[in-house]
Amino acid sequence: MKEHFIKSINKHQNIIYKVCRLYRNSHEDQEDLFQEIVYQLWKSYPKFKGESKISTWIYRIAFNTAIVTFRKKKISVTNYENIPEKFHPTLENSYSEKEERIFKLLRELNSVEKSIITLYLEDYSYKEIASIIGISENNVNVKLNRIKNKLKSK
Repeated sequence: MKEHFIKSINKHQNIIYKVCRLYRNSHEDQEDLFQEIVYQLWKSYPKFKGESKISTWIYRIAFNTAIVTFRKKKISVTNYENIPEKFHPTLENSYSEKEERIFKLLRELNSVEKSIITLYLEDYSYKEIASIIGISENNVNVKLNRIKNKLKSK
């Protein structure tokens, strides 16, 4: 189980990095959130039944963790000793100036908008986005058009 978890996280770690960059401004907060997301994934992994793609499940846990911890005044320090040590990372800070500006604009969106645009940019279908976010496909289409217009205006 541990090996399969590590393999899955390694394959999809960019998902976690993107969520961390969208939901936290400082490098330290991004690292804390990354740890928290991996911890929540590790705790939830035994319950993953494979009814959705592993990447969809990772996104769902990552977004929920980011939103829940964002609502708290301070990210609680979780006991990470049960997480495989491989996932006690340091996030790379190697983004270009253009990428930094894009992340800054995306951080200004609300939580649902961030989730939708991130999934859209990762080439998820409207149906998959609707499933992850918990809204209808039609609503995804409407919200996505509004988000694009909002970003264009900025």
